[in-house]
Amino acid sequence: MNELQEVTRLGQSRISTHLGLLADAGLVLSRREGKRTFYKLNGGTGALARDAVQLALRGVTELPEHAADQVNLKRILGRRKEQAQVYFNQVAGRFDRSYGPGRSWQAFGHLLLRILPPLEVADLGSGEGLLSELLARRCKKVIAVDNSEKMVRFGADKARKNGLKNLEFRHGDLENPPIADASVDLVILSQALHHAAEPARAVQSAHRILRPGGQILILDLLQHNFDEARELYGDRWLGLAESDLHRWLEAAGFKKIEISIVAREEQPPHFQTILAGAVK
Repeated sequence: MNELQEVTRLGQSRISTHLGLLADAGLVLSRREGKRTFYKLNGGTGALARDAVQLALRGVTELPEHAADQVNLKRILGRRKEQAQVYFNQVAGRFDRSYGPGRSWQAFGHLLLRILPPLEVADLGSGEGLLSELLARRCKKVIAVDNSEKMVRFGADKARKNGLKNLEFRHGDLENPPIADASVDLVILSQALHHAAEPARAVQSAHRILRPGGQILILDLLQHNFDEARELYGDRWLGLAESDLHRWLEAAGFKKIEISIVAREEQPPHFQTILAGAVK
């Protein structure tokens, strides 16, 4: 059921209704494993039913949602093979359910920073550079790019005050960052891509500035319907669809694409955060 929701982006009740009708008609079979229910086409139906299913499968290709569903299906099937990622998501989902003294995301973040290799990083759409400053304490070099001159001045002044000589702020557009081709090991777009006029172009530029084998990490909001975000936060896009992210990364030439939901807010409008990663 969860995978069907991720593929179709339909609500659980709507999917359950459709599956119930298909089961009543004898077209699908189901089995339960714990809290999960698995569905499959019933291969033992008569010729008339099989013809109806094939006709439906051909007709669905004409629907506007078909292309996005196929991208989501490809992504989810690929994720099944990455059992380590599945396990991490399960652990992350349990993290906040019970209190443990001294256990926090802040502490985990500092722990992970300590194991970073000496990378050269580009933080595109960096804002005042909070993430850039954290990375600069461990990385070889960090280039923070933002289209606000005020933000760039503020970040650069703060970096000087904190003695971070390996943190450089540059004024520029994340769709065409002022960074040389094949010059960084990691590109980060943290809650920045939904501000881009052309997100696909920003992803292409990230590919351009990465060295072979370099990695892109995109942290952003999942597509939502909170229209007030345009006025409140200056967002151009109401989040991003996983299928669009996958398509942009693939078109830019990235490989080993992984996309997953890593956080869900409990309060309305219940924003969800997605993490996308890929390798040049």
